[in-house]
Amino acid sequence: MARGRSTTGRKTTKRRSSSRARNGAGLSPRTRKAIETLPTHAQQIYRKAHKNALKQYKSPSKRRGGGRQSREQVAHKVAWSAVRKAGYRKEGSRWEKD
Repeated sequence: MARGRSTTGRKTTKRRSSSRARNGAGLSPRTRKAIETLPTHAQQIYRKAHKNALKQYKSPSKRRGGGRQSREQVAHKVAWSAVRKAGYRKEGSRWEKD
């Protein structure tokens, strides 16, 4: 977090946008590569679904199976499901929209 002074002389704290989340930090190289090979629209769907699933399944009681899976695991499953539901399918090494 960056610190500075406001016009009133008070210390302020600014939040920087999370570039780690946008760049896929914390993801396995295999998952990161799979996401990067998606078409741009499918990547947007994945990111939005993943972000919303992280919020929705914050509590272990909301996860199927009583929280045996981590929040990240559930979010990845939800995000991939959203990409498939949007009509994207993998044909060989390429992604195509139905």
